[in-house]
Amino acid sequence: MSAETLHLVGHPLVQHKLSLMRERDRSIKSFRELLNEIGMLLCYEVTRDLPLELVDIETPIAAMKAPMIAGKKLTLAPILRAGVGFLDGMLALVPSARVAHIGLYRDPKTLQAVEYFFKAPQDLSDRMVILMDPMLATGNSACAAAALLKTRGARDIRFVCLLAAPEGIAQFQNEHPDIPIWTAAVDEKLNDHSYIVPGLGDAGDRMFGTK
Repeated sequence: MSAETLHLVGHPLVQHKLSLMRERDRSIKSFRELLNEIGMLLCYEVTRDLPLELVDIETPIAAMKAPMIAGKKLTLAPILRAGVGFLDGMLALVPSARVAHIGLYRDPKTLQAVEYFFKAPQDLSDRMVILMDPMLATGNSACAAAALLKTRGARDIRFVCLLAAPEGIAQFQNEHPDIPIWTAAVDEKLNDHSYIVPGLGDAGDRMFGTK
């Protein structure tokens, strides 16, 4: 596990909300709201070094040069299903961002990611892309999604997750050492069913009430 590309977000609000989400009896409504709120907070962290440029504006008092984000707008890339839980919170901060959708599911026997949908803007090479999924467990889905984005020319990719397992971090860093990871927590391990321990269960099922 390389600390150089791993960013642990220890902000008290993030940690508090994550603890609430871990609770077994947390309602679907509350879980969904908390995931949306944490998405906004994580977006703040992952974008803190966006480049700025000075532009001419007029305030009610005088003309000035004011800092604004430089370059083309961001692309947000949630991995379906659970990744969309971050989307509204992030769009609240960057409402003009473009959105790429990456549909992957985990084969229950091989645990490998299987693609079923992928639609992204054409000019990813000129944009920062924020790849997002609440859980980095085996790392297979995140690795596959990052590879898909690279086939579209993406060069500046950042991966954001809520929870990560050491196994998933190692796998992702091995396959994509150029992509930094932002996460709220690194948990102990994966269990025999490749769930993160202690984790919070299946984020997609808890968000959509499908289990």
